[in-house]
Amino acid sequence: MLDDFFIRALIAGIGIALVTGPLGCFIIWRRLSFFGDTLAHAALLGVTMAVFFEINIAFSVFLISSVVALILIKLQKNTKLPGDALLGLLAHSSLAVGLVVIGFLTSIRFDVMGLLFGDILAVNQNDLLLIWIGGALILLILKFIWKPLFASTVNHELAEAEGMEPNKFNAIFTVLMAAVIAISIKIVGLLLITGMLIMPAAMGRNLSNNPQQMVKLSVIGGLLSVIIGLFSSLQLNTPSGPSIITAALILFCFSLIKFKRYSELKK
Repeated sequence: MLDDFFIRALIAGIGIALVTGPLGCFIIWRRLSFFGDTLAHAALLGVTMAVFFEINIAFSVFLISSVVALILIKLQKNTKLPGDALLGLLAHSSLAVGLVVIGFLTSIRFDVMGLLFGDILAVNQNDLLLIWIGGALILLILKFIWKPLFASTVNHELAEAEGMEPNKFNAIFTVLMAAVIAISIKIVGLLLITGMLIMPAAMGRNLSNNPQQMVKLSVIGGLLSVIIGLFSSLQLNTPSGPSIITAALILFCFSLIKFKRYSELKK
């Protein structure tokens, strides 16, 4: 029999995998991997602000990450700096400010390892409600904006010419990414959330022939990563969050073998 904490961890991981799969596909399509890292760095500032003002951590992370995302959009329009420079500036600035705030909170002890790498085995029923209700809301919004968001991903100028308002939907998408990081931070931590977004989607990209198939395979890859990672961490006594990402990496490596064989057949 599995312990209650492990069952909760499994349910939480499955909920995260269902959300990160579709969003991860857009991150791959739009080449926003570094953007995910920037929001993850900003999440540290969100955690410290939550402790400082004694508010809910998930809400604070979502708020700070959303603000950073919207600042990036504003800077892209009002500066001549390239996107990677802006991402680096915001990522390291938010990380530095977060560490400075931690310096002021000398009376409070931080679980640094849990913050950086997650602690999925410590999730409680409130965390499960946040993950599944928040995840369902994220997927619902993503479904609503899917068509204009996908159109702007393929061709931004054409989507704008057809009156789809791509800038508005791009901003909504960045907020959704912030929301995913907020509900995932306890599962895989600040340093690994981008891996959960990218690796299953990258695996799906190697094995798929169309966008719909890629989304389905990304979700399956995420689910398998969670299940394999959790059970292997239970058997090998390894950290759960890193074990999940390691499982995702192994699945990605297997997809490379399949992709190589498919490419050779096409030749």
